[in-house]
Amino acid sequence: MIEFQNIGKSYDGVMAVDNLNLHIAQGELVVFIGPSGSGKSTALKMINRMIDHDRGHILLEGREIDSFDVRELRRRMGYAIQSVGLFPHWTVARNIATVPQLLGWPRERIHQRVCELLTVFGMAPAQFLQRLPHQLSGGQQQRVGVARALAADPAVLLMDEPFGALDPVTRATLQLELKRVHQSSGKTIVLVTHDIDEALLLADRIVLLNHGQVVQVATPLDLLSNPADDFVLDFVGRADLGIKLLSLKPVAPLVRRAPAPPGSPTLANTASLREAVATLAVHGASVVSIVNLQQEVVGSLHAADVFSPATPSHG
Repeated sequence: MIEFQNIGKSYDGVMAVDNLNLHIAQGELVVFIGPSGSGKSTALKMINRMIDHDRGHILLEGREIDSFDVRELRRRMGYAIQSVGLFPHWTVARNIATVPQLLGWPRERIHQRVCELLTVFGMAPAQFLQRLPHQLSGGQQQRVGVARALAADPAVLLMDEPFGALDPVTRATLQLELKRVHQSSGKTIVLVTHDIDEALLLADRIVLLNHGQVVQVATPLDLLSNPADDFVLDFVGRADLGIKLLSLKPVAPLVRRAPAPPGSPTLANTASLREAVATLAVHGASVVSIVNLQQEVVGSLHAADVFSPATPSHG
């Protein structure tokens, strides 16, 4: 889908990105992460030619990005940024419709697409279509910004620190919405963040950069389980590595079929082991009752099983 081949970019003789080689598969969500100045945003912006690379080749579906008309290239890629960049005097509907209008879509098709996207992001069209950006909360503005990036059904969605300016509750909500949209749409998404927890939650693969060079490319679980060196270990958080690992592991494999004692706290069967530990700690319990989406009890999870290296008996 997207391929970086020996990509280099320098500013005033200083390498911002140095010999980047990476293949991003169709439908994959890849997160670039690293310290400030590591080259992560530069790498992202070279994909839609907001920044031109100095050497190497970037391919989109096997074709050199330099061979595209730059406007055609950008219309094939949605782009969402931290500052949102909504047009202040345009309604929500018109903001979202920006690219479809440029592409000459019929009015009815545009209206249907705008309403569809607002619904996807939990914003009732009847309530929000005619609002102006200043009439929205920060989280709502960010939703509209992502909806606008998705409006023309682009092959690729590029996101540069999209949730960085939001409060923690709104940020967590939008992260889950993005995860859901990605899973349902199968879009190829490339996201830049400085937040390791966001990367671990969202990514299929994480690309960790430092001084413009790739330090490690790995799935979230592999990054935590097999850090390439001390820099990776420190970046992901040496002190709470175990807790982060628990957040990537589901409770389901450890659920016993036998029910928990009456009055035990409950936990969804889709929860992570990190959520299980939190529930156990909050309630001072040694076992939780596991329920499905219909709130039916399907078994129990014991604290001893969470922390035991041995496989529990599921009797």
